[in-house]
Amino acid sequence: MTSALKLILFDVDGTLVDSQGTIVSCMNEAFAGAGVMPPSRAAILSIVGLSLPQAMTRLAADQSAQVQGALVEGYKQAYQAARLREGAAHSPLYPGARAALDALHAVPEYILGVATGKSQRGLDALIEGHDLGMFVTRQVADHHPSKPHPSMILTAMSETGIPPADTVMIGDTTFDMDMGRAAGVTTIGVDWGYHPAAHLGADHLLAEFAALPDLLRRIWPD
Repeated sequence: MTSALKLILFDVDGTLVDSQGTIVSCMNEAFAGAGVMPPSRAAILSIVGLSLPQAMTRLAADQSAQVQGALVEGYKQAYQAARLREGAAHSPLYPGARAALDALHAVPEYILGVATGKSQRGLDALIEGHDLGMFVTRQVADHHPSKPHPSMILTAMSETGIPPADTVMIGDTTFDMDMGRAAGVTTIGVDWGYHPAAHLGADHLLAEFAALPDLLRRIWPD
């Protein structure tokens, strides 16, 4: 038996907002501050979605734990400074995101949430900057193991009382899709994010936000 309510979970960076410019510049700033050669843009974008400690372990694999810790702190400081300096403009919503979110929010049985590698502080600032108060459940890196561990999705389902059959995870990286599969939910990949769409292995692929409401109606025809 299915629940009347449906849970729609979104990744944030690379899915809802285009933050790659800020992420790359802040990562470069963090590495420069630690006296370490910055990784390539492609390498930086490949780790978006992971929690910061896991990201730095990959990007600075040849550095000590102490240096990796310094890189994490350097990135946090650079990102916070960019956010305070630029406001919501440093992570603009992707085209069609606002309209799609508003349309989904208007459906009584749809419960919206996020599952993100961002910190609580970072997500709160983004939600305030873009007026995204429609998210009922908000899972962040502070309180969970890094993606692709399913903890974020499992907690969101527990909080809302909605089972896997009535839950979807929407994201742009393999970490999002692997997390969704581990939680037993339907995965929807977007083709405008930071990992190549062909590599996502998603149950469904989205080419534009405008197509999301119809896709969800096909997934949940009743």
